[in-house]
Amino acid sequence: MATEEEENKMGRIVEFLTNGNTGSGYLATPRETQGPGIVVIQEWWGLVDHIKAVTDRLAEAGFVALAPDFYDGKTTSSPDEAGKLMMALNIDGAEKQLRGAINYLLSLDQVKGDQVGTVGFCMGGQLSLYAACANQAVGACVDFYGIHPNVKLDFSALQSPVLGFFAEKDGFVPPEAAQKLERDLKNAGKNVDFTVFSDADHAFFNDTRSDVYHDEYARQCWERMVKFFGDNLS
Repeated sequence: MATEEEENKMGRIVEFLTNGNTGSGYLATPRETQGPGIVVIQEWWGLVDHIKAVTDRLAEAGFVALAPDFYDGKTTSSPDEAGKLMMALNIDGAEKQLRGAINYLLSLDQVKGDQVGTVGFCMGGQLSLYAACANQAVGACVDFYGIHPNVKLDFSALQSPVLGFFAEKDGFVPPEAAQKLERDLKNAGKNVDFTVFSDADHAFFNDTRSDVYHDEYARQCWERMVKFFGDNLS
């Protein structure tokens, strides 16, 4: 018998092609409507329930959302193990998986338009920006406190606007790093809007993390993100 949590989920696991191989992810679709496609990119914990819940919320807001599984089913709640999984991630392989996820979304009849949005958190925030730099099918990019030391960004190829959310007390991505990234993007002539939230910590959007979750900031980010996607993926 399905649990209440399972019954509340809007999505399902799907498979898609990634440069000749097969990737998988969690797909959530709006009920009885079409909508723009959004790729949701996981934190370093893996494709956990929080990421699936964000994907469901985007579907409820009218988007067709897909969260690729970069760890092939592995998840963890251990920071040490999460760090190892993140550092072991093959970045070229991740880009191919992102490209496969984007192509899969654009192949769906329920997806409107010829571009998708990307949003990622922590490790996924950096990969969201990476995907936007690598693929002109990305029409809007959102970065929540993105970090990954092995991800190198080619701003010259970036076509989409970028919306970024960062935290004043973030020990992984301190305000100075976020501000430098914003300056670099603006100096490259890109459309960028970053906010550093005062007295907030890394992962403040994650409502499963009671130690850092900030309800008001999370609500503001959600509303701004949904409008940003709606404005740029119409």
